[in-house]
Amino acid sequence: MRGRSLRLRLIAGGVVAIIAALAIAGAGLTVLFERHVARTITDDLDVHLKQLIAGIDIGTEGQLIVGRPPTDPRFAEPLSGLYWQVTSSDGQLLRSRSLWDTTLFLPNDELSPGEVHRHIAMGPAKARVLVAERGISLTIKGRPTPVHIAVAADLARVSAAGRAFAKELAIALGLLALVLAIGTSIQVALGLRPLSALRRDIADIRSGRRQRLPSSAPIEVQPLVDEVNGLLDTQEQEIERSRSRAADLAHGLKTPLAALASDAGRLRERGEQDIARDIEAVTGAMSRQVDREMTRARVRARLHPGAVAPAELAPLVNSLIATLARTPRGMQLTFEPRIPAGAAAPFDRADLAEVLGNLLDNASRHAASRVRITAYPGPAGTPIVIEDDGKGIPPAVRSKVLERGARLDQRGEGAGLGLAIVLDVLEAYGWRLILDSSDLGGLKAVIAPGAEGTNTPRQTCAR
Repeated sequence: MRGRSLRLRLIAGGVVAIIAALAIAGAGLTVLFERHVARTITDDLDVHLKQLIAGIDIGTEGQLIVGRPPTDPRFAEPLSGLYWQVTSSDGQLLRSRSLWDTTLFLPNDELSPGEVHRHIAMGPAKARVLVAERGISLTIKGRPTPVHIAVAADLARVSAAGRAFAKELAIALGLLALVLAIGTSIQVALGLRPLSALRRDIADIRSGRRQRLPSSAPIEVQPLVDEVNGLLDTQEQEIERSRSRAADLAHGLKTPLAALASDAGRLRERGEQDIARDIEAVTGAMSRQVDREMTRARVRARLHPGAVAPAELAPLVNSLIATLARTPRGMQLTFEPRIPAGAAAPFDRADLAEVLGNLLDNASRHAASRVRITAYPGPAGTPIVIEDDGKGIPPAVRSKVLERGARLDQRGEGAGLGLAIVLDVLEAYGWRLILDSSDLGGLKAVIAPGAEGTNTPRQTCAR
């Protein structure tokens, strides 16, 4: 998954660009520094050359002498890296103590008076030296004699200075790269923040807390926001058309089913009991299926993100209990509501009544004497528990109970599709139905908030 991370790609690309740019800059700065050192050495050689020329004189016997040698003490230190040498056309040779017993081998080039030549030559210990050479003319024994004066500096100083500079520069550029990498990470995080906000907004749409993406988005993201909102509008229109068609179909079937039920009644009056019973069974199953589809269409048509006000549990449960208590079966039972004051569930009241009504009816038909309803308010929602003291459902067959129209008993009681409708409503709200055994001895049915964005598990069911 990391290989597909846009954030990682941007940061990695930025870091690679920073490293490449700093490496090129470091190499360039090192070259510039070495050139600067070389220019400094060249300027120093010019100064030494002028000092050496000023100190040259002719002895009483016509020999060359250096009356005032250059002042730099390195000329007196053997193999110090700074050298001078004076040669004349009549074979005289003078050299600094730093050359010891070696000689600078200079190219045979013509030097005009006052002209300075600079070139690379081989110095002591085969070291590369930078030479500044100038020619002058002196009168020796009455004759003008060309004299070559050369001052040389070991280029190892340039290389050593370059290496030291590169080492220190590498440390500085490394710290700069770290700072720039951190800055790039922060910049990428700030740049991608609108996408994180967009992801949260889409999650809010999926969870039902928002209907549309906000229109206030950066220019680069705005086309995506507009497309997503357009897709949501199109999807909602299509869903609404589908719901309308389903509702129209369900309503359209009501009249033929009512006619069939009337025909079955007339057949029963004529003594056709078997045919009437078969028609009533078929029309009953069809009517229950129509009721289920109408309930689903009604729930999803009403369920708009953020538009459902929580329903108070205590008044609703008391109303359902009062209705059940007037039925022949309910008169034989004790209902024990344990609903804290102010407890509420995030359902439309009619939808919650559909769920609790089916579950309470189911518990009433199978209870021996008691039905208990409990609510547990919590931060994630208010789970509702309905228990009875009946025979319960064996764990091995619980997963089959909510198959369409399935019943454990074959007495013909119940709707068959009632608990399937419960699951449809819970699924629409992102809740789930859980089965367990009650300490009353019968079944414990729990409706509780499910994982956000997931469907109600079909294997967790009740009777």
